[in-house]
Amino acid sequence: MESAPSGWVARWAHLAAPGGTVLDVAAGSGRHARWFASLGFRVLAIDRDAGALASMVGCAGVETLAADIEGAPWPLSKTRTFDAVVVTNYLHRPLFGHLTDALAPGGVLIYETFAAGNGSTGKPSNPAFLLQPGELLDAVRGRLRVIAYEDGFVEDPRAAYVQRICAVRERPAVDASAENALTIGNTPPGPPRYALTG
Repeated sequence: MESAPSGWVARWAHLAAPGGTVLDVAAGSGRHARWFASLGFRVLAIDRDAGALASMVGCAGVETLAADIEGAPWPLSKTRTFDAVVVTNYLHRPLFGHLTDALAPGGVLIYETFAAGNGSTGKPSNPAFLLQPGELLDAVRGRLRVIAYEDGFVEDPRAAYVQRICAVRERPAVDASAENALTIGNTPPGPPRYALTG
């Protein structure tokens, strides 16, 4: 069982509100759920494989939900939102709207999966499970602010074509006078600043 978090997830996790909530979609045995919980986050790990989720029973900070997120209605209330939504090595296009809707204001979507061309390196090779060029950008356009995006070939942890995105649901704008009034210490006023390194 792979236990280290994806480098992409680890790189952008700092954008999630410290001690906040995380939704780990298609969590499997929970490498990201466990990792976020170890950092003090409260995590909901969702997967259709109840056996894989059972391996997280007793993990502090991790709640599990066995649900068929492809063949049944989305199992979460529209009012339940998260400070981060994490998806790796999984693609079911009809979920894109649910994933972005599940983000609280200020919440971050960290998504990484296989892309077109991966069939030349191994599995998955079925186009239904491979993102087309720019597809993640299209999925968040008009809904989230893109902080980082990559589409290309990686050698590690194995040779693969991948596409990945980090995008934020920005908080509602406040007027400039209120924003300046809320400035504390030497924190400059202005738009949100997203650190590009963790």
